Amino acid sequence: MPLTKVLIVEDNEMNRDMLSRRLSRKGFEVIAAVDGPDGIMTASSALPDIILMDVALGAMDGWEATRAIKTNAETANIPVIALTAHALESDRRKSIAAGCSEFETKPIDIDRLVEKIMLLANLA
Repeated sequence: MPLTKVLIVEDNEMNRDMLSRRLSRKGFEVIAAVDGPDGIMTASSALPDIILMDVALGAMDGWEATRAIKTNAETANIPVIALTAHALESDRRKSIAAGCSEFETKPIDIDRLVEKIMLLANLA
């Protein structure tokens, strides 16, 4: 069975590296993008099974990048999990409105995140 391909869109190198290593150890194929435009391009070229999208990405935030991914026919059905340091209900609602399937707060609870990935990638 092929590995589940996870795209991490995260501008913080330390966060991106840590999450990549932790998910790789859990058996996922991990690819990464450093910002919103890179995430949109990588989603389209790599067609991952699931996308982990940091919402605070600078010039183009994760919500804008998610909306772009969801308007592209090739990537529209890829589930997106929003990652944010803010546990506010308004952020969760904004993430869902942008097209995210799920929402996870930082610091990341890796076991809970893996459960969400498995569920959304239909692996559970």
